[in-house]
Amino acid sequence: MKTSIFSLLVRASVLAVSVLGQTTDVDELAERNADFATRLYSKIASSNDDNVAVSTLEATLALATLAAGAGGATRTELLQGIGVASMEKDGEPERIQTLLKQLRVTTSQIHATGLFIKQDVKAGDSFSNQIKEFYGADVQNVNYANGQQAKGSIDDYVRGRTGDKVRDVVQNVDPQSMAMLISAAFFTGQWLQPFNATFTQEERFYVNKYNIMQVPMMLHSGKYYLAYDPTLKVGILKLPCEEGIAMLVLLPDEDVDYTYIDESMTGAVFRGWVAKLKKTKLEIQLPRFSLKQSNSLSTSLPSLGIKEIFGSTADLSGISSDEGLKLSEVVQKVNVEVDETGGSVADASSNLFMTPLPPRLTFNRPFIFVVYHEATKCILYIGRVVDPTKN
Repeated sequence: MKTSIFSLLVRASVLAVSVLGQTTDVDELAERNADFATRLYSKIASSNDDNVAVSTLEATLALATLAAGAGGATRTELLQGIGVASMEKDGEPERIQTLLKQLRVTTSQIHATGLFIKQDVKAGDSFSNQIKEFYGADVQNVNYANGQQAKGSIDDYVRGRTGDKVRDVVQNVDPQSMAMLISAAFFTGQWLQPFNATFTQEERFYVNKYNIMQVPMMLHSGKYYLAYDPTLKVGILKLPCEEGIAMLVLLPDEDVDYTYIDESMTGAVFRGWVAKLKKTKLEIQLPRFSLKQSNSLSTSLPSLGIKEIFGSTADLSGISSDEGLKLSEVVQKVNVEVDETGGSVADASSNLFMTPLPPRLTFNRPFIFVVYHEATKCILYIGRVVDPTKN
């Protein structure tokens, strides 16, 4: 039987790390939200065989923004959908909002959340102030009858909020739209152990057995946290970033289809991977890649139990006193940039001539990544790289 390199490396590792800490309300919120994060990713990933990138935290904040103006069953459905409804407490009407704000501030990501409503609908000041305070979100009026003008207004807003890191969020605008919920996010790995660009060279990447691409493969040698899941037959590598963020890079065994990992991922599975990580000396090769993904969440959310907001019975009376307001579209644009860059150059000159030479782990076939906040275990992004040469 063929043994995975991950399995061998983890068995050889002699240092196990355990983290003792007290669970906070924010930690609990992140844990409950993790199932929504993995379910949303799995649903989007199942719709195609290409690269995927989803900001699951930004999707959560966007839907929570809408919940701030929703009532009755519409609000309940939204909070249940993102996994946090059970954390509400009598006498604490702003508990969920406050915890999500803490999570947003703590994780400190480049993002934008905007609710764009048609020109003749006036949003209430209370709603506008609330979403600004808790979610850093805004509500704006746009002229949907003029598609190009509406598209330009949305893009200008997102570019301004993300420092021009995210552009062209929407391609087409329906002139009959009543409201669009727009979110955007940008991530670039500021590695604590930067790759040295000098060692980056063209290597083979096996998209599948019929399609082999030449890609810029980065190289670094050092001590990394590693795990192997024998049940799913997938290896897990942790790449630590600045500001308490880390990326798990998941490499399925050669006889395992990446879609199996997509479908099997849950919040509990993710936390299990993190708990199993052990430190070992390793030389890694990871392709440089850049993903720019737009996703219409309107096609995914109903299967996750969030349907009411799109129908004629939607209760969005907390947004505006105008009757009949419903959501026409939910769109998210995510940019993920992974290259050699680190927050510090101190580690970039990694010694590739360590004695003895460590094992080499090469990500030269489709892999999955999960970006998360280490202290809270909050999932920020989940994505899949099938072909590093494509966006």
